[in-house]
Amino acid sequence: MRVHKLTFAALAVAASLSLTACQGDEDGTGQSAPSSASNAASAGGGSGSGGADQGGAADSAGKSSGGKDTAGGDAKTANGTGKCRTDELEITASDQSISDESEGTVVVEFKNSGGGDCSISGYAGVDLKTSEGPLSAERAGQQTGPGTLKDGESTFFGITYPLNDTGGSGVRITGLVVTPPDETKSVTIDWPGAATLPVTDGSGSPVTVGPIGSAGQGG
Repeated sequence: MRVHKLTFAALAVAASLSLTACQGDEDGTGQSAPSSASNAASAGGGSGSGGADQGGAADSAGKSSGGKDTAGGDAKTANGTGKCRTDELEITASDQSISDESEGTVVVEFKNSGGGDCSISGYAGVDLKTSEGPLSAERAGQQTGPGTLKDGESTFFGITYPLNDTGGSGVRITGLVVTPPDETKSVTIDWPGAATLPVTDGSGSPVTVGPIGSAGQGG
C-alpha cells in the first residue's frame, strides 16, 4: 500500500508540473500577440493612411492652395483667363488734348503682348513725376466690369489734367508712372502732355484718371 501511495503521489506531482508548464506556454502565447499587434500598428502608422499617405495629401493640398491658380498668386478670373500682368503689357501714352479746352488729356494704351488672352478691369495707378515731387491722380468716371484683353489687342484709359495758362512757370512734369490694375510692378514712361501744371493750393489732386476701357472719361 505504501508503494501505491508513493506512486500516486509521484503521479500527482508530475501532473501538477505538467499543468503548470502548459499554463506557462499559454501565458507566453497570450503575451506575444499584443506585441505583434503593436509592431504592426507602428508599421502601419509609418506608411499607411496615418503616415506617408497623409503627408502626401498634405503636400498636394499645400501645392493646390499655394500655387499660381489661387487668389494670392496668378489667380484666374471667372471667365478662366489670368489677369493681365505688367510684364505682358506694352504701355505707351499719347497726347489727345483738344485745343481751346481748359484741360488736357493724355491717353494711356495697354497692349497685350503676353501670347495669350488676359483679363483687366478697374483703374490703373497713375503718378506724375514733377519738380515738386510725385503727384497721384484721383479716380473719376464710372468703373467698367471685367473684360478680356485678347492677345495683340489694346485697351485705353484717359488722364485729365489742368493746363497751365496762368503765365507762371508752374510745376514741371518730368515723367509718368503707370501701374496696371491688381499689380504692384510699375512702368515709368515719358509724359507726352503739356510740360507744366498750374500751381494749386494743395487741397486736392488736379489730375484725374478714368477706368480701363473708357478713354476720355477721366474729366
